[in-house]
Amino acid sequence: MWDIEETIVAIASPTSPAPRGIIRMSGTDSLGVLSRLGFSVSGVTRPTRISTTVDLGTPIGQIPVDAMLWPTPRSYTGQPSAELHTIGSLPLLTRLTQMAVDSGARAARPGEFTMRAFLAGRLDLTQAEAVLGVIDAEGRGSLDHALRQLSGNLSKPLESMRSTLLDLLADVEAGLDFVDEDIEFVSDEVLIQRLTEIRITLAQTSETMQDRGGGSARINIALRGEPNAGKSQLLNSLTETETAIVADVAGTTRDIVTVDATVDGHLVRWIDTAGMEMVIDDISRQSQDQGTRAAGEADLRLWCVDSSRSDFLPAMLRLQEESKTTSRAGAVNIFVATKSDLVADEPDGDWISCSSKTGTGLGQLIETIVETIQGRDGEEVGSVVGTAARCRQSLAEAERAIEAAIGLAETSQGHEFVSAEMRLAAQCLGEVTGAVYTDDILDRVFGRFCIGK
Repeated sequence: MWDIEETIVAIASPTSPAPRGIIRMSGTDSLGVLSRLGFSVSGVTRPTRISTTVDLGTPIGQIPVDAMLWPTPRSYTGQPSAELHTIGSLPLLTRLTQMAVDSGARAARPGEFTMRAFLAGRLDLTQAEAVLGVIDAEGRGSLDHALRQLSGNLSKPLESMRSTLLDLLADVEAGLDFVDEDIEFVSDEVLIQRLTEIRITLAQTSETMQDRGGGSARINIALRGEPNAGKSQLLNSLTETETAIVADVAGTTRDIVTVDATVDGHLVRWIDTAGMEMVIDDISRQSQDQGTRAAGEADLRLWCVDSSRSDFLPAMLRLQEESKTTSRAGAVNIFVATKSDLVADEPDGDWISCSSKTGTGLGQLIETIVETIQGRDGEEVGSVVGTAARCRQSLAEAERAIEAAIGLAETSQGHEFVSAEMRLAAQCLGEVTGAVYTDDILDRVFGRFCIGK
């Protein structure tokens, strides 16, 4: 096991030439190392910036160095820490790092800074893995995915579930302590009900992790277009439902209509929005605002134009211009010429012609959507997906333990056996977030990091 009290140092910026390079330092003797390098740190008790020059010796001589100093445990690693900012030249950074080692620091191992943040309670294990996901992100999709995990969207539900389980376990074991007193802290009926709720939540989390192991989570697909463009009928055809109301009257859809479904194994939320039109009252304003917001947040937008309208081409051009000004980074636009059954000659262009009535072109549209999703998943496969691989077994074991506890409670086998299964489930959940960990788990997680992170 690493000594987390030692002061460690490493180059934290890319090795390619740059105007600025960064050396990171953390440990109880960080201020002492800086002092021996020539920084005036006496009396520093709060985060500060110190500028000086450091003599790197012949033939380099003196270079300017700015030290960003966090002298208390209120830092990323939970220890006194510093960053040295200087010229982004690898020989200079290497020499300065060696001088820090000669002054009492130790060269950091891969992932050691983030591991210290985890051990100090600054991050849980899934968030630590998300740090690696941010570093390795190659596209906007993978970056967004990692940032969501870093913000706690995975660990918070798991910690809440584990906390609920531990509270219930405390009631069960309290009853065992007072078994001779005939005091019932929790009845079998309530115990089974609460364990079932935990099992359902755990199964949903496991399903999400399974989907994440193969790529992204749910993809939001919004249908946009002017009134009577056939969006609602297209939604019903694509989802094989009658969710959206369909009528010949323009503007039938006012509120957002959503359908959760699976497309070729991918979780998808279809979003039907109100037709794009001029605002005439408060209701239409709210309707337009909802549609604009939903489309702006969507991962993929289907822009629909009725191919039978006489001004089809100008209408399609308007939507193409609209798509350029309303999409978020990474969103994909697909243009659809609907109601192709109403025209003798389908319009040619950079769009997909289809008919919700006859089914013509729907296969091509679905195929294009699937290819888009798979391309997005390809971007997101990376270090954060490693969280799914690491957690899948622990979540499965937790789910099995909860099911065993429910079975024991239903057959009145004794709360001592129920509590043993509940403890196992709590331990498995703790392994996911890092509340329970071993050296082997830490080696598997932080061994994937580069030096300096």
